[in-house]
Amino acid sequence: MRHETELKAATEQVEQDFKQLSEQLAVSNAQLAAANADLEAFSYSVAHDLRSPIRQIAGFAKILLEEYGAQLPTEARRYLDKVTQGAQQMGSLVDDLLHLSQVGRQTMSLEATSLDSILASALQLLRPECTGRDIEWRIGALRTVVCDRGLMKQAFVNLISNALKYTRPRHPAVIQVGQAKLKGKQVIFIRDNGVGFDMQYADKLFGVFQRLHLGTEFEGTGIGLATVERIVRKHGGRIWAQAEPGLGATFFFTFGADSELREPTVLSNGKTYDS
Repeated sequence: MRHETELKAATEQVEQDFKQLSEQLAVSNAQLAAANADLEAFSYSVAHDLRSPIRQIAGFAKILLEEYGAQLPTEARRYLDKVTQGAQQMGSLVDDLLHLSQVGRQTMSLEATSLDSILASALQLLRPECTGRDIEWRIGALRTVVCDRGLMKQAFVNLISNALKYTRPRHPAVIQVGQAKLKGKQVIFIRDNGVGFDMQYADKLFGVFQRLHLGTEFEGTGIGLATVERIVRKHGGRIWAQAEPGLGATFFFTFGADSELREPTVLSNGKTYDS
C-alpha cells in the first residue's frame, strides 16, 4: 500500500513537472515568435526607409555627370562613377533585404502546382542573363507538389541565377535541373559545372551576407541563398549543397511530407490532382 502511495505521488510530481515545463516552453516559444516578428518588422522598415536616400544619391550623381561631366577632371568623373556603382550595389542589397523580409512575413497561398511550369517561368525570366552565353541545359521532368507558386518560383530563379553566375568562366556551361531519390526521399536538384566551393565553408552558404567568393570575381549581395533557404523551410523542407572547388556545385532541396502529393488530393476549389 505504501509503495502504491509513493508511486502515485511520484507520478503526480512528474505530471506536474511536465505541465510546468510545457507552460515554460510555450511562453518561450511565444517570446521567440514575438522577437522574430519584431526583427522582421525592423528589417523591413530599415530596408524600406533606405530606398529613398539611395535613389537620391544615384540620381544626383547621374545628373552631375550628365550636366557637368565635361567640366570635371578625369579623376573626379571616376569618383562619381564609383559613387554611382556604390549606390546601385546598395540599392540591390536593400531590394534583396526587402525580399528576404517579405518571405518571412508572407502568408503562403498553397495549391497543387507543377514544378515543371514553375521552372519554365523561372527560365523565361532569366533569359536575359543567358544572352551570348554557351549553355548546355539538361532539364528533367519534375513532379507536382503543394506549394506557394510565387515563393517557389523565386527559389528556382535564385538557384538557377546562382548557377548561371558561377558557370560564367565555363565554355560550355552545363546546368542540370531534375529530381532524384536519396535515402528514399524525393529531392529536387540544380547542378552546374561552375567554379564550385570548398565544403568546409558549406555551413556559411545560407547565412545572410555570407559569400564564399570575392565580390571582385562574382557580383552579389549574399542574400539570395538565404532567401531560398527560408522559402524551402516555410514549405517544411530543407536545402543543402555538395561541391568541390573547380568542379561545380549541386544544390538539393526537399519538401515536407505534407507538401508531397503521394495520392489524389482534393483542394478547396474541388479540383483533384494526382501525384
